[in-house]
Amino acid sequence: MPSPPYPPGRPRISARIAVALAVSAVLLLLLVAFSWHPLLTLDGDIARTTHTWAVDQPGATHAFRILTDWVWDPWTMRAVCAAAVLWLVWSHAAWWLALWVAATCALGTGVQQVLKSAVGRERPVWPDPVDCAHYAAFPSGHALTATVVCGLLLWLLHLYGAGPALRRTGLALAVVSVVGVGLTRVWLGVHWPSDVVGGWLIGALIVALAVTFYERWPGRRRLDPRRSPRP
Repeated sequence: MPSPPYPPGRPRISARIAVALAVSAVLLLLLVAFSWHPLLTLDGDIARTTHTWAVDQPGATHAFRILTDWVWDPWTMRAVCAAAVLWLVWSHAAWWLALWVAATCALGTGVQQVLKSAVGRERPVWPDPVDCAHYAAFPSGHALTATVVCGLLLWLLHLYGAGPALRRTGLALAVVSVVGVGLTRVWLGVHWPSDVVGGWLIGALIVALAVTFYERWPGRRRLDPRRSPRP
């Protein structure tokens, strides 16, 4: 792929997206933190319904456990991000861009842990659980990590001018992964639906902020010179 282009006008678009995501994420955070009754009722209704399905369909539940514990596990997602960082370093000598990607992924983990501790939301409790999880519920770490990693990878594909087929494939895999991991967490009864939505919103916000700051950074051309891939 060619060196990353720097199209004009992108920072303004990414900044608007970041603002919209920030407003949505903060609003949801406040609703959860202050236990807004309509939200809790909706969470409970959806969680009870999906838990009934999970108990009644053990085959699907087993498949979802494999997906959420191995394929879409946060450590699997971080490993994919680490592979992208190594690719940036060895194929393009894009040291600072690689550091930027790694730092954004690490930031997502840090934000997730801080919010879990600050909100302290209890996870769903069932008399007949089909899975278990630890730590606080909000936001979903699986959903947040998948969103951050997939968002960064899609940005890199765009930045390096990937072909249409590769971009479409990447987008399809990203959508399946981000949506799929969120649905499995609710199905398995370890998260409330708003935990997952919160993970999606906060993860997308982190990516949008990272893209905005990177594109507004005057030194990015000097730190990540446009170089051809090594043969």
